[in-house]
Amino acid sequence: MRVGLLTGGGDCPGLNAVIRAVVRRGLREESTTFCGFRSGWAGVLAGEWVELDRKSTSALLPRGGTILGTSRTNPFSNGADGVTPVRESMEKAGVNVLIPIGGDDTLGVALKLHEAGIPVVGVPKTIDNDLGATDFTFGFQTAVQIATDAIDRLHTTAESHNRVMVCEVMGRHAGWIATYAGMAGGADAILVPERAFDVDALCERLKVRHKSGWSFSIIVVAEGATPIEGSFSTIAQDTDAFGHARLGGIGDALAQQIEEKTGFETRVTVLGHVQRGGTPTAYDRVLATRFGVAAMEAAIGGRFGVMVGLSGTDIVEVALADAVSSPKLLDPGLYETASVFFA
Repeated sequence: MRVGLLTGGGDCPGLNAVIRAVVRRGLREESTTFCGFRSGWAGVLAGEWVELDRKSTSALLPRGGTILGTSRTNPFSNGADGVTPVRESMEKAGVNVLIPIGGDDTLGVALKLHEAGIPVVGVPKTIDNDLGATDFTFGFQTAVQIATDAIDRLHTTAESHNRVMVCEVMGRHAGWIATYAGMAGGADAILVPERAFDVDALCERLKVRHKSGWSFSIIVVAEGATPIEGSFSTIAQDTDAFGHARLGGIGDALAQQIEEKTGFETRVTVLGHVQRGGTPTAYDRVLATRFGVAAMEAAIGGRFGVMVGLSGTDIVEVALADAVSSPKLLDPGLYETASVFFA
């Protein structure tokens, strides 16, 4: 067996741990070799790969990013025939099994390839934690910890200056990072994509909080959060190869609204790609390792068209079609628990 690995979409703490685990588990089998395609599906289309072995995958466990590089390339963009060039590239590299590591876009491509008869085993990756059929994705816990640390620091400067601090975190469709980090950081309001918010009601709550003796407030907002229709809007950026708008601006727009409506000095911090960077937490290193080993075992067993996932404390195999059918949105019960502590 010759396995080709690739990492697609945004970079994520734990990607290298998956690569390491796949290779280490595979090397226990006879006549198993590995190569890594550069820059996600772009490297597959261009036929660019590197050999992977024990030496080239050593010391990867704590390393952030991905040694293979990544991109948001879509082989099926604009109706293109993505199957033929992928097959040809696999043949040139001698690859007979693909293990793509990515989110719904990367694994959506993997599903199309599986349906065309290409052996594929997927590994879920997204710091947003919005991929279906798995309780958690690696990288999420690291992003939450980074955001929580930032919120802790914003507390001290907000209190010192009697300010409202708006912290914008990632989360295009789902507010998992915002809610977890907001709860852990003691936010006074958390705004998520699943619930359109009323900026006037928010400002009234902030006024009541400040009248009650508090001189500062912390607002955590996911990048995909939107106000109720007709209140105010943000400007959508251009789209990527999968048709997703490149979001940005809700934090700045919200801060301006709060300052205008309350008179409270308001500042915004956009964490952005800081959430993706650096070394993964211990939890994400372990989860990524378990995913990598399980993905290789599925390939060895000839079980293709599946994605490995986490169910409770168990690693399971689920159909790729189930994993990418719809985004996993925020648990309403979790948000209700968080709302107990809102201003």
